[in-house]
Amino acid sequence: MVTTRKESSTRSGLADPELGNTLDLLLAPIARLCLARGLNFAAAVELLKHSYVGAARAVHAGRHGPRDIARVSAATGISRREVTRISNELVAPSVVRGSPATKVFTRWAGSVRLRDRNGWPKPLRRHGRAPSFEALSYSVTHDIHPTVILDELCRLGLTRHDADSGLVHLLRDAFAPHEDQGRALSFLGSNVGDHLSAAVENVLADKPRHLEQAIFADELSEQSMAQVRSLVGAQWRSMLSELVPKLEALIEADRVAGSRARQRVRIGLYSFHTDMAEQTAAPEKG
Repeated sequence: MVTTRKESSTRSGLADPELGNTLDLLLAPIARLCLARGLNFAAAVELLKHSYVGAARAVHAGRHGPRDIARVSAATGISRREVTRISNELVAPSVVRGSPATKVFTRWAGSVRLRDRNGWPKPLRRHGRAPSFEALSYSVTHDIHPTVILDELCRLGLTRHDADSGLVHLLRDAFAPHEDQGRALSFLGSNVGDHLSAAVENVLADKPRHLEQAIFADELSEQSMAQVRSLVGAQWRSMLSELVPKLEALIEADRVAGSRARQRVRIGLYSFHTDMAEQTAAPEKG
């Protein structure tokens, strides 16, 4: 069978139809999120205008004045009046940095010394010398009391404190704050934003600068998919325990050397699964 789809008049009029196909794939989940959160089309268009103007201004960073407004207007197709208004409203997007609580979580989940023989995080005594939750917390920060950090991790559903035994248990090996919608959206923006930035830079650059690869497979049963999820989880735990200590060692080495440390990195692993698209036969010509 041959799968066919009628090309829209909008896409057929594009100078780069492949770009239209790509944007279809990128915008569909964004539209779904906007609809789910009650963001109407007019509001989404306003956000897109801001992104267009911000991207065009970044090309001519440091330039201001009427000529810059004209350049941005010509590049984006947005009127000069609108470019002026939006330029006065632009605020640089904030990069969400890990909170002390999430840093404690990451260090615990990524530490080989804090894992049992099966590779799962060990429960920790709440107080006392290492290994304990108190010592782990102080290894990250002395500015916030371990009790405050523990309360936040429990609120996020990442840990559980057993008052009878005095042990703190790590409940997950991956940080995905579904219970806190505000934090979940920040997590989505930061993770997917960096991933998309890496992919776009690779497409636009003469030579790819970032690792951006994926494995694809289809024709899998539900039973096989359950095994895939287990395999991916194991790969994540392995990557976490391998990379976190090395990243921390590099940070400490830069600190000791007094190096200018202005670079950041995000290293992720994702998986997605859904039903395969139904194949439809090509329409018969009469």
